[in-house]
Amino acid sequence: MNATVRRIDQLTNILAPLAVGQIMTFGSPVIGCGFIAGWNLLSMCVEYFILWKVYQKTPALANKACKKDDDQELKQLNIKVIDPNSNNNEKPTEDVQLMEEKAVVTTGTHKKPTCSEKITEPFHTFRDGWVAYYNQSVFLAGMGLAFLYMTVLGFDCITTGYAYTQGLSGSVLSILMGASAISGIMGTVAFTWLRKKCGLVRTGFISGIAQLSSLVLCVVSVFMPGSPLDLTVSPFQDIGTRFLEGDALPTLSPGGVPEVAFTTSNSSSITGDLEIPIPLTSVCLLFAGVIAARVGLWSFDLTVTQLLQENVIESERGIINGVQNSMNYLLDLLHFIMVILGPNPEAFGLLVLISVSFVAMGHIMYFRFAYKNLGTQLFSYSSPDPKTVASDQQGGESAV
Repeated sequence: MNATVRRIDQLTNILAPLAVGQIMTFGSPVIGCGFIAGWNLLSMCVEYFILWKVYQKTPALANKACKKDDDQELKQLNIKVIDPNSNNNEKPTEDVQLMEEKAVVTTGTHKKPTCSEKITEPFHTFRDGWVAYYNQSVFLAGMGLAFLYMTVLGFDCITTGYAYTQGLSGSVLSILMGASAISGIMGTVAFTWLRKKCGLVRTGFISGIAQLSSLVLCVVSVFMPGSPLDLTVSPFQDIGTRFLEGDALPTLSPGGVPEVAFTTSNSSSITGDLEIPIPLTSVCLLFAGVIAARVGLWSFDLTVTQLLQENVIESERGIINGVQNSMNYLLDLLHFIMVILGPNPEAFGLLVLISVSFVAMGHIMYFRFAYKNLGTQLFSYSSPDPKTVASDQQGGESAV
């Protein structure tokens, strides 16, 4: 199910940039903006209609989830509950007696929370969520996925802006985005095949190796002809001017072309009628590495998602997924801060090296998780994966 949904997502990523890129290149930005706005409005209506149909076909969604019973709460707290119908003569533990006495005392008395308790409640929730996340057996796998968000090696606004400074057009970028989506679909297919052949944990390990091997091209591109990397240009030299004074926005000439254009250390210079083009070796290797790495990236993403679904008990999945998403967004925010500190094209090579380093650290965390669960069997081919979480915690739950 996860792989199927991811394939649908990647198919839309193929069609959308191809359509918008060609419209904005051969039409105008106004037409492109109008197309995007109209498509989003149509998509919103379809999305709400599908959600309404799901709600109608699943009556259980109309009922709020009941509170956990005492036995389930005691089980999560690792407190042994004695079955009164059993034949053993064991006495309830002191913790159970204290909890029962507390339940009797507090029955019917609901103390209204004070103002300080209301203020500190979000912090307690934050702490409890992190403690629960840290205690999960898949903690290292989740952290490894989060570290993959600390990267500029993706088709976001940062890499797109860098591509424009290297002379690529919007039409070429849309084609590259489509190729990236095709690579992502190949990653979902590879995930399905690898899981059947090698098991879930080994699939993540193989996907990490595939992604890191592809990113070697990005590292090589930093030192190839056409790369604007210049270590003599400090990315912090104008930081005070950028934040305090600000730079003037480029103005448009009567022909609609900005009078102030991007400049790089190896940008084309015009002497008379001669124009020196920018070598495309570096940018071609960069995007080749980014596109090829999508196979391993999406396969690894599906692996960690499946691990979280299968190895976290149902009552804690919402908390764990919330903490996981917050970690992903936190690392994503850090990569934007990194770009703010070094926005000039001369520093983009350093950002690439830092990004590859964070991706490598994420896969090292996953390797630690996989080796902890499989040991030397991680490097074998046909042995099955052991259960990461004890079967008593699963409670007969099935993951999607």
